[in-house]
Amino acid sequence: MNTFETRSTLTVDGKDYTIYSLQKLAEQGHNLSRLPVTLRILLENLLRAEDGGVGVSKPDIEALLSWDPNAEPEHEISYMPARVLLQDFTGVPCVVDLAAMRDAMADFGGDPGRINPLQPVELVIDHSVQVDAYGTNAALEINRDLEYERNQERYEFLRWGQTAFDNFKVVPPNTGIVHQVNLEFLARVVFTDGKSGKAYFDTLVGTDSHTTMINGLGILGWGVGGIEAEAAMLGQPVSMLIPQVVGFKLEGALREGVTATDLVLVVTEMLRKHGVVGKFVEFYGDGISQLPLEDRATIANMAPEYGATCGFFPVDSKTLRFLHTTGRDEHLIDLTEAYMRQQGVFRELGAQEPEFTSTLHLDLSTVEPSVAGPKRPQDRTTLSGARNSFLAAFPSAKPEEPTNAGGTAVAERVATDRLTHGSVVIAAITSCTNTSNPSVMVAAGLVARKARALGLKPKPWVKTSLAPGSKVVSEYLTRSGLIEDLDAMGYNLVGFGCTTCIGNSGPLPEEVGKEIRERDLVAVSVLSGNRNFEGRVNADVKANYLMSPPLVVAYALAGTIHIDLSQDPIGVDQEGRNVFLKDVWPSQAEVADVIAQNIDRTMFTKTYSSVFEGDEKWQGIQVTPGERFVWKPDSTYVKRAPYFDGMSKQAPERVKDLVGMQCLAILGDSITTDHISPAGSIKGSSPAGEYLVDHGTPIHLFNSYGSRRGNHEVMVRGTFANIRLRNLLAPGTEGGFTTHIPTNELMTIYDAAMRYQDEGVGTVILAGKEYGSGSSRDWAAKGPMLQGVKAVIAQSFERIHRSNLVGMGVLPCEFRASENTQSLGLTGHETYEIVGLADAVASGFADGKELKVVATAIDGSQIEFSVNCRIDTPQEVQYYLHGGILQFVLRSLLNS
Repeated sequence: MNTFETRSTLTVDGKDYTIYSLQKLAEQGHNLSRLPVTLRILLENLLRAEDGGVGVSKPDIEALLSWDPNAEPEHEISYMPARVLLQDFTGVPCVVDLAAMRDAMADFGGDPGRINPLQPVELVIDHSVQVDAYGTNAALEINRDLEYERNQERYEFLRWGQTAFDNFKVVPPNTGIVHQVNLEFLARVVFTDGKSGKAYFDTLVGTDSHTTMINGLGILGWGVGGIEAEAAMLGQPVSMLIPQVVGFKLEGALREGVTATDLVLVVTEMLRKHGVVGKFVEFYGDGISQLPLEDRATIANMAPEYGATCGFFPVDSKTLRFLHTTGRDEHLIDLTEAYMRQQGVFRELGAQEPEFTSTLHLDLSTVEPSVAGPKRPQDRTTLSGARNSFLAAFPSAKPEEPTNAGGTAVAERVATDRLTHGSVVIAAITSCTNTSNPSVMVAAGLVARKARALGLKPKPWVKTSLAPGSKVVSEYLTRSGLIEDLDAMGYNLVGFGCTTCIGNSGPLPEEVGKEIRERDLVAVSVLSGNRNFEGRVNADVKANYLMSPPLVVAYALAGTIHIDLSQDPIGVDQEGRNVFLKDVWPSQAEVADVIAQNIDRTMFTKTYSSVFEGDEKWQGIQVTPGERFVWKPDSTYVKRAPYFDGMSKQAPERVKDLVGMQCLAILGDSITTDHISPAGSIKGSSPAGEYLVDHGTPIHLFNSYGSRRGNHEVMVRGTFANIRLRNLLAPGTEGGFTTHIPTNELMTIYDAAMRYQDEGVGTVILAGKEYGSGSSRDWAAKGPMLQGVKAVIAQSFERIHRSNLVGMGVLPCEFRASENTQSLGLTGHETYEIVGLADAVASGFADGKELKVVATAIDGSQIEFSVNCRIDTPQEVQYYLHGGILQFVLRSLLNS
């Protein structure tokens, strides 16, 4: 449809494109300049997808045109991203679902080849490499070989998917980090459809929270759960509320000695204090012109850390320059400029400022060298305050006093090779957040060069590593000769992937780890990553600090957090003189000179010319070609998903009423998806561990739940198995336990769920506020569904998890505002019925979303209360009727 008559033609380099022109809306009298650029991108998305009301209606477009920046979000729209981005941990289960859907299509007599992503999907394998070897030129190959050994089954499966699906591409291991590869190669900025001749804003969703990094390139996108990503892959829109938008004004320029990392830590601190959870953040102001594109990408990358849905920078001349440098097609660059200018979103100096929900202001010249830690990214401190922040968090972790005489205490401590509280045991140049930025990577190399010339070395207990987000980084470090200086400091290449940033730091040297444990030392990691939660980086490391790559090198030299790098010496040169940070820190001019001489367009075009081909190990993986995957019955990594088992070709005319349900768990407030779904290591005594042992897997090869997300048998056994979970139906216990109500037996939640299923009984979860908060993990919905959970009644839901529950056919309901489990006197020992559900769904909730719940106790007494059904949109009604979004899509294809 074209209700607003915005369809028009844009001609670039003699080629015509159909666009949906925001300028035509402005000509009709709509004041679009008051809208933030992010909302104008959503507006174009709605104009192009308008279909009369099934997905996008005229009132949806009008709601966006009349956006009130101060109103609470309430109008839901359907956002259709242009593409989907995956990484391997979250991508494998998505591909498993598609493969299972092909089997189901064939079982129904259909063509399995029809099951393909309808949107372009790109998966980058970056989450599996670990830092086992380091400090040697052989580390890269050793770590690569171990990665393939551990993940052979998963890689065989993805290799098959790479050949079997249309619109699906895989970037093999040892290539780079998904967000940096997206920034340097995959991103289009302006998307074109060769079939329809349309040109439109490049937009995306990704199954990693740091998908927002691409906002620095002027592309709107953010992280979602796997179920939402699968829906988008299969052509379904992402439902969202029209958001509030916070404006962040930048002015001035960064001063000498300050990096983009320092800037993003300041921005994160400011926005966390301001409160931007669930909101868009859009940067504006003339200070943007002083930031290279890579600096903007660094700031956008950490949107999850400052709590925003996205952190957006509009397209400008520096965007175009970056596209040229990274080897993008010249016609695409011309199209990008012409399209952005025609749509009125090309950023110019002195442009009119949009309206925002609220605003913040930062003079870039006030930013100081900073670190963040020791437990949260928003806990920023200046460089001089790092030592005090550590002692504030760990008051008893004071360093042992040095015994040698002479000099200052700090100088003696730095010169003493003695592991103690505050010792830096991991110093990792890691993460797309910073390795995508040549200014900080070159600065790290120059610090290493100057330190090398002075004869300095990292302390012997420091595990050093260099893991860039793309091979372009190693190219320019090699061309400039800086790679030799980094090698001399122990920063040999260990892999091209996420490594330490996601906790794949590998083991510490045995003697270091043993001493930390035996002496109960509070050890420290320093990393150029984006998250530093306790226990995330390494199990033996309690304190973690985020910082720029050159500071990572400096702290490795000092070997301790008990130092003020702004004034204390970091070491002693060959002549016995103290060396300070200023002695090895490069100037902005030095950094700029190295970049100018050693980075060019050909470096990117060469690196990415064969990006989907992989190395000889990837190409050597043998797979059985064909439209359908040949499942291995003994595989504990990849198993056919059961979501289509027993499914009918036609949707049921009515859903079944939920009656006779038993309560599986009564949970409190702020139950996160990590409480619900497995995340880390698998314990041998857990149901998942017992399953693996029964299938011949020794404990040392258990790997993590994350690596086994392609096997539902492992994942369903881990659901509600978090050791911190407290269930009121299992008082006095902690972990995944409950009471089987009919027999009053205490058992694991998994065992109780299976017994209820054997008895033909559905179950319900009762919970408090913010149920499903935290990571948007698809298995937090898939696991309960497979355990037989039919409904979750909570005081409130986190947005994505609510959507995921509906997408898996689990009914989300909310208590009335003044009621909860305790106020209603519910014990969980009742039998539960949700009255009138089938009629309500059949009518599309024509009479409203309020439903009655009847809880019947063993003595026959009843408690009746009302709940609000959180099936929020007409499309979600269809998903629930079909039993879930995957079943809806399959039936749509079967019956089309």
